[in-house]
Amino acid sequence: MLRANKITKVYFNGTKELCVLKESSLQIAKGEFLSIVGPSGAGKSTLLHILSGLDDPTQGSVFLDDFCLSNLDDMEKAMIRNTRFGFVFQFYHLLREFNALENVLMPGLLKKGIDIKELKKKALGLLGDLGLSERVKHRPSELSGGEQQRVAIARALMNDPEILFCDEPTGNLDHASGKQISEMLSRLNQTKKTTVVIVTHSRELAIGSRRIINILDGSITEGSC
Repeated sequence: MLRANKITKVYFNGTKELCVLKESSLQIAKGEFLSIVGPSGAGKSTLLHILSGLDDPTQGSVFLDDFCLSNLDDMEKAMIRNTRFGFVFQFYHLLREFNALENVLMPGLLKKGIDIKELKKKALGLLGDLGLSERVKHRPSELSGGEQQRVAIARALMNDPEILFCDEPTGNLDHASGKQISEMLSRLNQTKKTTVVIVTHSRELAIGSRRIINILDGSITEGSC
């Protein structure tokens, strides 16, 4: 489904070069639950950004099915990210002037031929599934960290993504809220067969995944946390 072929990522700062990923390859099958672990600065988030088309590798290619993401223009990448991918970040990136329901609706509103009533029904269903039925009219400032992250997950699921990319989804939460989010992601993978790719420092979250890869010194290895 998703394949990285000998990707290298180099950052340039004046005359200095920092090589974060070195000819790294990875295959992710449909329905996998994969955790990416490694020390801070190892390139975990960089790998996730490249896999999801948010960034391009300096060398190498990333394929989604038969499409090379690097060969797509910005508009085509944006379309794939909105229709086939979902994103959850450590910092929730909710629009603070909008309430929970309105935030969840946003990805659906970007699609053509939308039915507002159906979108709203779906968004309310997602929020209900995540235990937020009583919070749909609340703005982010009125929600706890765990509630905000659940709103972010509902937003990420609005367009039925094939792959959900999560960058430290529990990193800004207390233990109880983090455990709740971990269980939600596992349940999503099991019930909807959504492919889940997580960058995490959380040993508990990584152990709950079906597969773990380590990044160290720019190289990817299969392993455990």
